[in-house]
Order: sequence, then C-alpha cells, then structure tokens
Amino acid sequence: MNGWILTASCVLAAGLGAVLWGVTTGPLRRRAVAQNLSTAVACPVLLLLAQGYDRPSYVDLALLLALLGPVGTLVFARLLADELAEDPPRARGATWVCAGLGALVVPALCAVTGPGRATVKLLVVGALLIGGNLIASRALYGGPKGAGRG
Repeated sequence: MNGWILTASCVLAAGLGAVLWGVTTGPLRRRAVAQNLSTAVACPVLLLLAQGYDRPSYVDLALLLALLGPVGTLVFARLLADELAEDPPRARGATWVCAGLGALVVPALCAVTGPGRATVKLLVVGALLIGGNLIASRALYGGPKGAGRG
C-alpha cells in the first residue's frame, strides 16, 4: 500500500461515513445534499486510486462521474423543488470542504503526472468536479453565502 492508496482510503472512509449518515437519517434536505456530496467524495478517491494503482482508466471514470453527478443533483433539485423550498438545505461548509478536497487532489496529481495529455484530463476533471459541485449546491440551497436565489 502506497501513500496514494492510503490517502484514498482515508478520504473514502471519512466521506462515505458522512454520506451514509446524511442519506439514512434526517429530512429530505439532508439526503439531497448527501447525494450531491457523494460525487464530490468519489471523484477525488478515483483520481487518487488511479495514481496509486497506476490505472489511467480510473481517471476516465472520475471524468464521467464529475460530469454526470451534478446533473443528477440538478434533476433531484428540479423534481423536489417544492419540498426543498419549504425546508432548504444548509450545507455550505460541507460543499466548500468537498470543493477544497478536489482543489487539493487535482494539483497534487498534476504535479506528479507532469506535462501532457494526462494533466489536461486531470485539469478538466478538476474543473468539472469543483464547478459542478458548486453549481449543483447552488441549485439545492442558493449557493455561497450572500448569493440570492435567482
């Protein structure tokens, strides 16, 4: 076991525990946020495992998940808009922590990978991961503090 796999295991354990707690307990607002955060945890784990096991195909899975995960959250936000408007989610801290996780993992992997097509793919995954998480979170609860609903 190398450092990449150990880090992926720690992130997965912490993130999976939080996501499972959010999905299995509490009101609809907590479950919707947990669904969104599951993508934000799974993508960096896949990227770390890709480096740890030297399997570039895991980066492709992370790219697909970074693209489709926020879309799923947007669908839930649209379908459950009435219920979420009555009791809006409050998870700004968790959203920024997950965005920060992506912002830490992607540059570290880019530095290790070196210049080339793989680095460009990592940067695309990072942009989709962070941007998609923030956009989907905004759809759920109104976005960063101070931003109003549009």
